[in-house]
Amino acid sequence: MKNSSLSEQCQETLKLNDRGTHTVPAPMVYPHQWLWDSCFAAIGWAYIDADRAKQEILSLLKGQWSNGMIPHMILSDSPDFNKEHGMWRSWVSSQSPDKLSTSGITQPPVVAEAINRVGKQLPKIHRLAFYKKTLPPLIKYHQWLYNERDPHNEGLVLQIHPYETGFDNTPPWMHQLREHNLPWWITMVEKLKLDGLVNLFRRDTKVIPANERIANLEALVCWDTIRRLRRKNYDIEKILHRTLFAIEDVAFNSMLVRNNSILKDLAKQAKIILPDDLLVHMASSEKALEDLWDETYALYFSRDFMTNNLLREPTVASLMPIYAGTISKDRADKLVAILNSSKAFWLKHPVPTVPKNMPAFDQHRYWQGPTWININWLLIDGLKRMGYANEATALKSHTLELVRDNGIWEYYNPLTGQGLGSPDFSWTAALALDLLEE
Repeated sequence: MKNSSLSEQCQETLKLNDRGTHTVPAPMVYPHQWLWDSCFAAIGWAYIDADRAKQEILSLLKGQWSNGMIPHMILSDSPDFNKEHGMWRSWVSSQSPDKLSTSGITQPPVVAEAINRVGKQLPKIHRLAFYKKTLPPLIKYHQWLYNERDPHNEGLVLQIHPYETGFDNTPPWMHQLREHNLPWWITMVEKLKLDGLVNLFRRDTKVIPANERIANLEALVCWDTIRRLRRKNYDIEKILHRTLFAIEDVAFNSMLVRNNSILKDLAKQAKIILPDDLLVHMASSEKALEDLWDETYALYFSRDFMTNNLLREPTVASLMPIYAGTISKDRADKLVAILNSSKAFWLKHPVPTVPKNMPAFDQHRYWQGPTWININWLLIDGLKRMGYANEATALKSHTLELVRDNGIWEYYNPLTGQGLGSPDFSWTAALALDLLEE
């Protein structure tokens, strides 16, 4: 497939998933609006229709809670999805919006990245107006991240559910959930081998092979964690008061560091003064990210918030400080060397979400092995900014080849290139379009 026809296919995919005010990730499995999905979709829309790209961001911001949180999902108001509304019950929190039903957690903070990319496609006068409209809620969101998710003022923000990381069933989180959050009834389901019954209630495994999705027991644990958060009205003080489980995720914090930098630049352009306390927090995040470095592995790792112990299980999240762009050249060199290793991440179709030389690697299963285009896109951007032009060019070439040869899928087998998950996936289309236009 030539670049022109790939570009057309990407545009057609975004239009297929367009719901007027927002873009759904894929038509069959994902009927709602997701935070980082919409951010990535907006980046693609900016090349097709800049006003439509603006609308994507504005729609996302309408879901913001009064405390500043931007939820990871704004739920469809269709009666077909009442079960999801009942699962999240955002109305149990007085902070949730009155006229929208949302989830009660957030997702990777890449909103500044999206606003910046969309803004670059606008004439200056419209760009500044867009910034002045979107930056106040964005600033409030970054303040919320520090006020509620950095209780010790360490510079790192914590996450309370694996869905907040975007890497839903990534091995370090799944192992921590099993260790700290496994209720007796799920233990019984596992012991009696009744987990297959979960498929009766899952929408995704009815249209996608079960071996490509999060495993049933892990899905149950994730659901039970939502139930516990809901029971505490999504109140962070109540959640942290008696919880055994919170993680300072290295990928989430890397994206926060980068988006802090973008936010500062956008505020400067729009002549908006950022609060002093937020600037202090931003500076502390860059320093605190280095606390996640492990010299033995020469990698960054997520950290258990309760024990301060690093979760030494390598995944692609360990490379995400490349996207942050604030790490030393020496440490970046070490990360790039591991990225280039054919035994770990540089497979035939890089970059797998779990390195091939780890026991948890599964070439088919969701965030436990497959290659995702959005992760490649973040790494390409970080590699370019940190001066690794050859590596960025190589990864860009592999990424476009993967989509061109196999179609626009949710994720891909890193060994064969086979498309996995949902076809016609929005962020794959949007970010491939961005790489082509670049």
